[in-house]
Amino acid sequence: MSGNGEFIESLTRVMQHGSYESRAYVVMLMKDMFEVSTPTPLLSLKQEFFTQVVQVLRDEISQKATKASLQVLVHACPFGRNRVKAAEAGAIRVLVDLLLDSSEKRVCELMLILLDQICQSAEGRAELLNHPGGLAIVSKKILRVSKVGSERAIKILHSISKFSSTPSVVQEMLSLGVVAKLCLVLQVDCGSKAKERAREILKFHAKAWRNSPCIPMNLLSSYPF
Repeated sequence: MSGNGEFIESLTRVMQHGSYESRAYVVMLMKDMFEVSTPTPLLSLKQEFFTQVVQVLRDEISQKATKASLQVLVHACPFGRNRVKAAEAGAIRVLVDLLLDSSEKRVCELMLILLDQICQSAEGRAELLNHPGGLAIVSKKILRVSKVGSERAIKILHSISKFSSTPSVVQEMLSLGVVAKLCLVLQVDCGSKAKERAREILKFHAKAWRNSPCIPMNLLSSYPF
């Protein structure tokens, strides 16, 4: 482990001080490394590691570097402490901003997978809700990327609804069209797990949402009673 840990710290220093090209090379090297790694070195990643990988994402050096950075973070974030570190490194804000302009299917999927992982922490959910476009962008990607993308976007909204839904969040989801989109999910073919989660979210807040004029009549018929 110490050898791996020291190597990752050396690569982190290159990301801190290197050129765009060397930083891009480092994240691609880390992606290959993490794909074959045991979980052990991933459990002791430092905060600075996350800060630097998120900075590579933020800088949009190249499509390859962006994709590699996302894959590195997806490998690191099944672990609870790493989700918190990624949130504290500003990953949520960067991901939401990138999702706004991204149309490449696999990149969007990776962003939604990573957002879902980080939003399984309280810190991640708070960061998503603090972003003025957070809920809107996640909702917009439902039924627009792929089945995987829709499932992850709905899972993010499910985490928010279950653990972080204040009255203002519930109202915001209604006014942004999130509720109407969830009703639409129940009418189309997008996988049983996604539909089940969408139905659960609608049931969580039925009292606040069921009779709202914000839901078009043709979608209101899908509201689970």
